[in-house]
Amino acid sequence: MKTIILTKKKLIIILGVVLLLVLFGIFGITRGAVTTAAQTRLLPIYCVDTEKKCVALTFDAAWGNEDTQDLIDTLKKYNAKATFFLVGSWVDKYPESVKALSDAGHSIQNHSNSHPNLPQLSAEGIKKEITLCNEKIQKITKKCPTLIRPPYGDYSNNVINCVNDLGMYTIQWDVDSLDWKDLSADEIYNRVVNKVQNGSIVLFHNAALNTPEALGRILETLSKKGYKFVTVEDLIYKSDYTIDITGKQFKADKL
Repeated sequence: MKTIILTKKKLIIILGVVLLLVLFGIFGITRGAVTTAAQTRLLPIYCVDTEKKCVALTFDAAWGNEDTQDLIDTLKKYNAKATFFLVGSWVDKYPESVKALSDAGHSIQNHSNSHPNLPQLSAEGIKKEITLCNEKIQKITKKCPTLIRPPYGDYSNNVINCVNDLGMYTIQWDVDSLDWKDLSADEIYNRVVNKVQNGSIVLFHNAALNTPEALGRILETLSKKGYKFVTVEDLIYKSDYTIDITGKQFKADKL
């Protein structure tokens, strides 16, 4: 049998290798934990898991105002309530329209104060944008918004954390009408009615070229399919919920 003699030099080398392997294991695990944490992304609510045939129609208002009354009239015809996400500067320009929307029973919510890219702002800047818009809306409607839709649909963990800190909910959409691209009324109609499901949140804009023409047909068709038109506030779960990787909100006991 061959005898292995460990010299002092060999022993130091072996101990050094063992130490490196231990350190690598420790730091490898630690780094993995940090990486995993860094990859965890918070999500807004895109739609809601529900067995009820209900859908939330939403309108973003940031610039024009020429179609607001037409939208109010069409929604009233079908006894539909909608959610309007307003930019603070739009509220400044059209306070009478804000009041008209509120008086008609629609939900008036936050779309930031000046329509910036929120992820590019500090936490303080994000909260200032939200708070200023909330104050302007509340002054007219006597109700403080509880929802915000980030401009451009752009968000980050920092944005969602700030919204949560203010006791609000971040809202996106799962059905995009693409009306801002000036699609024809037929194209808008087909995009919406073919994609709506129970719990969908649909995105429109209040000053899009062909939305007023398409809206009546959309309401007519979805009504015949048995859908009820509710506000986002009434659609979402306020507590004990989870959000899956697609942004669908579930009651906590469903997952």
